[in-house]
Formats: sequence, C-alpha cells, structure tokens
Amino acid sequence: MINTMHILVSTSISPGGLPQATANSGAISSAMTIVFGTIGALAILMITISGLRYILAAGDPQKISKAKNGLIYSLVGLAIAVAAESIVAFVIGNV
Repeated sequence: MINTMHILVSTSISPGGLPQATANSGAISSAMTIVFGTIGALAILMITISGLRYILAAGDPQKISKAKNGLIYSLVGLAIAVAAESIVAFVIGNV
C-alpha cells in the first residue's frame, strides 16, 4: 500500500522553475496606444459615415435623425476614447 500523505508532502513545486511574465510601462503604453488608436480610427470612420448619411438624407426627417444620432454617438465614443487614453497615460506616468 502506498502512503499518499508521503507523496503529497514530498512533491513540491518551486517557483524558480516557472516562467515569469514581465510587463514594463513601455509595453503597456504601446499596447494601449494601439488599442486607443484603433478605437479613434473607428470613431472617425463612423463620423464620416454618419456625415455622408446626413448629406444623402435628401430631407427625410427619419434619415436625418438617424444620421444625427450616429454623429452624436460617434463623437461621444471619441471623447470617451480620448479621456481613457489620457487616464491610462496619467496612471502609467505616475507608477
């Protein structure tokens, strides 16, 4: 019969052999720059598409309303992305 208590006690994992992930502020900053740049580009694209919808609405009140809402939502999204990027830059700069 095998003593299971002895096996559990004698097998230990040393943390020195495990891989360690290192993340410095430069890596985090470059990753966040890519993320927020992509979000900003998508917001600008949506602003452009909403502007074209507004131009092509041809006086239809429902289409004009949808285009205005799209512009407002895109501008709010862009403002949130800019604010988030500045908050992340502030936090990384103070670490």
